[in-house]
This record gives sequence, structure tokens and C-alpha cells, in this order.
Amino acid sequence: MEHSVPPLNDKSLFKSQAYVNGEWVDAKSGKTFEVTDPATGKVIGTMPEMDSADTEAAIAAAAAALPSFRKTTGRERSRMLRKWYQLMMDNADDLAKLITWENGKPFADAKGEVTYAANFFEWFSEEAPRMYGQTIPASIAGNRVFTIKEPVGVCGLITPWNFPAAMVTRKIGPALAAGCTVVAKSPGETPFTAAAIAELAHRAGIPKGVVNFVTAMSNTPQVGETLTTSKTVKKVSFTGSTNVGKLLMKQSASTLKKLSFELGGNAPFIVFDDADLDLAVTGAIASKFRSSGQTCVCANRIYIQSGIYDAFCERFTDKVKSFKVGNGYEEGVTHGPLIHDRAVSKVQSHVDDAVSHGGKVLIGGNGIEKLGPNFFQPTVIRDMTSEMALASEETFGPVAGLFRFKTEAEVVELANRADVGLAGYFFSRDIQRIYRVAEALEVGMVGVNTGLISDPAAPFGGVKESGFGREGSSLGIEEYLVTKMVTVGGNGQPLQGSE
Repeated sequence: MEHSVPPLNDKSLFKSQAYVNGEWVDAKSGKTFEVTDPATGKVIGTMPEMDSADTEAAIAAAAAALPSFRKTTGRERSRMLRKWYQLMMDNADDLAKLITWENGKPFADAKGEVTYAANFFEWFSEEAPRMYGQTIPASIAGNRVFTIKEPVGVCGLITPWNFPAAMVTRKIGPALAAGCTVVAKSPGETPFTAAAIAELAHRAGIPKGVVNFVTAMSNTPQVGETLTTSKTVKKVSFTGSTNVGKLLMKQSASTLKKLSFELGGNAPFIVFDDADLDLAVTGAIASKFRSSGQTCVCANRIYIQSGIYDAFCERFTDKVKSFKVGNGYEEGVTHGPLIHDRAVSKVQSHVDDAVSHGGKVLIGGNGIEKLGPNFFQPTVIRDMTSEMALASEETFGPVAGLFRFKTEAEVVELANRADVGLAGYFFSRDIQRIYRVAEALEVGMVGVNTGLISDPAAPFGGVKESGFGREGSSLGIEEYLVTKMVTVGGNGQPLQGSE
């Protein structure tokens, strides 16, 4: 284990195989793919390039494990998840090192992600024993009606690279809590974190076949199609782009699967004249530049009311000046590289487009060649207008475009001028405005006077083309359950032996 990674405390957490039916396995074809460190470009290691045959084997393992696992009590599953949670916390340093190594985010951010990721296992360990049905007063006198909640079955889970740990646990936690078994497709760019989490599942005593991880890079579409078209898989959960979500939904139509999708965002971030300016600047920094702008709920379009526009631009830019970009392991580094060169190209195109349409770069605007091809300067651009590409496309990078607006009605119309609706943020001290604007924004999640909204206790998900279904919260487990209604007839007779 050379290159840029500090040595792991527990080297056995570094796995270069997939995890199927309780065993570490290679692809049946013997093929592998390379995973590179986005900071240095060096090869971290290889993982199996699995295909449809490997995926079918994982589905078969999950199907074989389902009959016994679904019969375990909620309390038994709760204890398994709680143990898995504790093992993640006990190995938090190593998991964070893996995240920084393959994703590039600074080590402090990676440590935060590990805690957030583990918290999903803790949260759903507490939900597992509380899957309540209902008793329903029947309209026919002799009938008794009740419902029970049952696990949907084998689940296919597809997760992205931007949160290598949290996106995995946010789906597996509720699936297992509900009594489902899973086949998880590890992100091709960041498979080692997922493999370490799989190793901890093994140590936590999760029965074989209950949790399976398949790996692929170039075969990712093939693996996805196998999961979506399998008659054995009863539910697919996907986090990723809207375009891929549409493709998976079309494929899933062949078996009418239960689906939950968390897709692309283009989050508006609105600052009204009456906002606490320092709080708004801090919130915008946190929302826009977290993970170098590579999150689906990042502020993408920042709208500032005209009365405070110049003051906001100045204070916001001053904060960005304090950033230190570099390798995520280095002391004091606040922001790491982007995931690959294609991400850098997209960010550069958005900057160039904004400048060509009259935008003024206040700081940044270019790649950082001396650090490596995947590094880009944190960038602030003022005088943004609605015809610029950044106004309608998700940047997924460290570029903050500052738009000016005059009225509440105008900015809400601009904010809602998007096919997607995942998150939206605004800052105001007017209580009536808070309710008005929160209710008017066409998004699944609203942050008011905060730039950070993720919490295992809060339902996460979007509207419009940002998808459907909710992750986290008490609603998260519902995505992995089906409701069975039972009607018992012939009741309501008088007690036997009565006159």
C-alpha cells in the first residue's frame, strides 16, 4: 500500500475483491479495473470487473438468504445493525483514510462522512423493531381488518462516488432493518470504502448472502440492467444522475419494480435583504464548497437581493480566499481535487461560458496545474445572468455564481425554473417570508438560515426530475416495506353459551 495513503491501522480493511454470499470473490471472467487516486493520478489498486453473470450470482445469494433473514425479529436485526454501526465508529480513522484516498475529499470531511454514514446504521437499528401495522374499522359488521408490514424482498442498490460510505449505508440500513437482503453495486471510482464496510458487515455477524457487493467500472450499465430486469429483485434504489435514473426506470418497467431514486439537483440559494449577512455567507460557503461542490444538494445558483448584493460578494469572496486546496491528507487543506478530468472540463466550461456572457470572476477561474490535472481553484463569479449555462445546469464543482434579484416573486420564479427539485436554501429573518418562500419553492428539502440539511433523522429526497422516495427518517424504512391487508370474516357473533 504505497502512494499517498497513510498506513491503515487495520490493513485487513483494504480489500481488492467483491463480497458475495459471505465470501471475497473475483469476477468469473478474471477481469479487473484500476482505481486511481484523484489527487495524484496514481493507481490505488484493482477491483473485479464484474458482469451480468456475477450479478446474477449475487442476486441468487441474496434470494437464498431472504427466507430465513425476513423471519428474524426486528430486535435481532436491530442488534446486527447496531454492531455494524459500532464497528464503523471503531474503525473511523481507517474508513476516512480510504475515502480521502479514492474520493479526494479532505481527511476532516471524510471523518465527518464516516460518522454520518454510521449514523444511518444506528438510526435504522432503532427503526427495525417499530414497523407498525394498523387495525382498521371495517364497514361490514362481521369483518375484522388489519395490516402488516413485510419486507419487499431482494433489493438492488446503486450508489455514487461522492459519498463513498454514506450513500451505501443510507440504503443498506433501512433495507436490512426491514428484513430485506441486498445486492449493492459499489461505485466504480470509490469501491474500496464500500469493500471495507462489507468487511465490517462480515465481522458484525450479518448472515451470508444478506449483504452482497458487486464491483464494476466499464460494465456498470450491464450490472444495472441485470438488477433492473431481474424478476428476483423486487426493488431498486439509485442515487445518481437524472438521465441514468430515467434509463433505470425504463428498464425496471419490465418487472414493475418498487423504485426510489435520488437524482440530480440544481439547488437555488437565496439571500434576502433582511438576512443575517454573516450567517448567510457562512451558510453559502458550507453549502457551495462542501466536497468541492460535488454534492447533489450543493448551492448551484446563488441569488442575492440587490440591497446587499455588493456587500455579500465582498464578504463571500474574502472567505474563499482563506481556502487551502491540496491533497486531502495534508495539514490545513480545506478542499481536495475533483473526481476526474471530465469533472474539471465541465467546471471550466461553466466558468468560460459565464465570462463570455459578461460574468466577472472575483477569485479563481482556472485549474491548478502545479497540484495536478484534477484540481480547480475555488471560484466566485458575480453579475451572473439567466442565459449562462450555470443558471440551468448543475456544475458539480467549486464555482459559485452570484445572481442579483429584486423581489421575492422574481427570485422564486427563477428558483423554480428548473426541471429538477432536490434542495433549496434561503436566508431571512422575516417569519412570514420564511413560511411563504418555503412553501413556494418546488423542492423536496428546504434549508432556512442554514446551508447544511443532511441528517439521518430528516427525510432526504426530491420532487420533479430529482426523483421520488425518501431516505433517512422514519420514512426511509417504508421504501423497503410493502403493506399486506388481512380481512378476517365471520366475526361479531354473540359469546357462546349466551341466551
